[in-house]
Amino acid sequence: MSATAPNPGPSPIRRPLAVAALLAALISLVFGLLLAGAGPASAHAALTGSDPSDGAVVDTAPEQVTLSFSEAIALGDDSIRVLDPSGKRADTQAEPRDLSEGGTVRYGVSLHSGLPDGTYTVAWQAISADSHPISGAFTFSVGAPSETTVALPSQEAGGGPVGVVYDIARYTAYGGFVLLVGGSAFVLVCWRGGATALPMQRLVVRGWLALTAATLVMLLLRNPYTGSGKFADAFDLAGLQSVLDTKPGAALVSRLLLLGAAALFIAVLFGTYAGREDEREKKDLTFGLAVGGGVVATGIAATWAMSEHASTGIQTSIAMPVDVLHLLAVAAWLGGLASLLVALYRTPDIGSAAVRRFSAVAFGSVVVLAATGIYQSWRQVGSWSALTGTRYGQLLILKVALIAVLLAVAWFSRRWTGRLTDSAVASEETPGEEAESGSASASEDASADVDPERAAQLARQRAALTATKKKRIRDADPERSGLRRSVLAEAAVAVVLLAVTTMLTSTEPGRTEEEAANGTPSASAPAAGGPVNLKMPFDTGGQNGKGTVRIDIEPGRTGSNDLHVWIDGSDGKPMDVPELKLALTLESKDIGPLPVVPDRLAEGHWSASAVQIPMAGDWKIDVTVRTSDIDQVTIDKNAKIG
Repeated sequence: MSATAPNPGPSPIRRPLAVAALLAALISLVFGLLLAGAGPASAHAALTGSDPSDGAVVDTAPEQVTLSFSEAIALGDDSIRVLDPSGKRADTQAEPRDLSEGGTVRYGVSLHSGLPDGTYTVAWQAISADSHPISGAFTFSVGAPSETTVALPSQEAGGGPVGVVYDIARYTAYGGFVLLVGGSAFVLVCWRGGATALPMQRLVVRGWLALTAATLVMLLLRNPYTGSGKFADAFDLAGLQSVLDTKPGAALVSRLLLLGAAALFIAVLFGTYAGREDEREKKDLTFGLAVGGGVVATGIAATWAMSEHASTGIQTSIAMPVDVLHLLAVAAWLGGLASLLVALYRTPDIGSAAVRRFSAVAFGSVVVLAATGIYQSWRQVGSWSALTGTRYGQLLILKVALIAVLLAVAWFSRRWTGRLTDSAVASEETPGEEAESGSASASEDASADVDPERAAQLARQRAALTATKKKRIRDADPERSGLRRSVLAEAAVAVVLLAVTTMLTSTEPGRTEEEAANGTPSASAPAAGGPVNLKMPFDTGGQNGKGTVRIDIEPGRTGSNDLHVWIDGSDGKPMDVPELKLALTLESKDIGPLPVVPDRLAEGHWSASAVQIPMAGDWKIDVTVRTSDIDQVTIDKNAKIG
């Protein structure tokens, strides 16, 4: 019933026409904009090239092997391995060197000298900027190809039993979010009486429990999920600390803190709010709960937006708010649908007014989903070939088809809603039943003075009898029975739709997959300006206080830019520091300093997305490096941007 117009007045002919028009507009806009083309957008990183290339045969053994990626990645000490034909390590086993320049992300490992002829295998594993682990392998030959005994792991990064449990937790987290937010919104907006209904309370609380438990599991498994693939490493404190220093780890911790606020919200909603009888007080409390709950729900949704697809690529300042709106609309629609299903099957008191209010909420949610979905599709796919020839595009087609089915089923629900009345529920007792109840009540009152325990027992019996009568009346109502069946069908389709949507969040976007297959990076040359590359030595004066800061600003023009910072110690190896801050100042126009606080991606590597450069000019870039509690220095350098 989610996609139909909220007004029950239109004729039966106009209602399906309105639904069909909305559906046609949704599908045509999605696929029309996909063909319109767009600027580059990245999500999962992909290997775009290597030296030597896959399958190449070289005359002499190279000194190093380099790998190029479509976007910034995080690598560990053993992320790139080169194995000789017998399976022994041919690389020096040193940490991969960052050889990135301009818009090219490239890493390399050195090889031993005097390597014999034969086929060598390169295996790599990394974490892309959108938090997903990626891996792969390729071969090259020296002199001539040969047989090789290398046995590589059959599972990809993020696979195996740890990957299965992690994926289950991801699905559970989305489902819990939908029930928590959608159920709460249903009570506040559509059916305030649901605050006292035990089935509704259980639905929302179970959503909170599912989301909290799933978030804890993901936080603990994040280290083995992106690394060893062993459950035992979930309790490695050093690994957990490294996870907390990453963007996904910070997002999961933030979600747990927000869930603490959500627990307080639930306690007020089903405690203080449910117990209010004064309508004016209840109205004021409804407003406060709606505002507070909306802030918490938006914050929880933002924990996904800040760490996954929306946080990388172009237009991140637009993509992340759009992603938050998309998630909230999904929760309001599908979570409200689950709440309505529970109310229709487990409670006898919900009336037609509440059902119609949900119809209005659902209709608005579908409109928001259509608008935000179009933008996300444009950003992540961008061409007919990527739509039909990649897994992401095929899942997107399946998602649109499921929405079409859901809209069709919703139209039938809307027809039942138009017939729904409250007469059957209002007349909960027949005259004979009223007399019986009155007699029971009188007996209860008479016995209350004599035997309080007996009075309590009679009260429980009377409540059970009343509930049974209400259930019998509810089940005998043909309109409600038809609506229950229709909503149940909607909910079944919605579960599949939510599963497909979750799969999309962990699938490499079609644009990136297609560009990787073509061997081209996902970053294109900007129309004006160019990438800015700076190298600045520093010395804080303390022990191990010397090093070099390398800064890349891409695409190096006005508007949104991605900024990467690498810090190398005096020995040339990546160097971690307790604090790193940047500021940009355009002194000729008296603009700035504009502060930039990058996020740590890996040891010695920081990144900041959507750094805004308001106008072209000669910008001064100040970098503050702190190497201990008391040793700190600020260095600066000018760069032409735009």
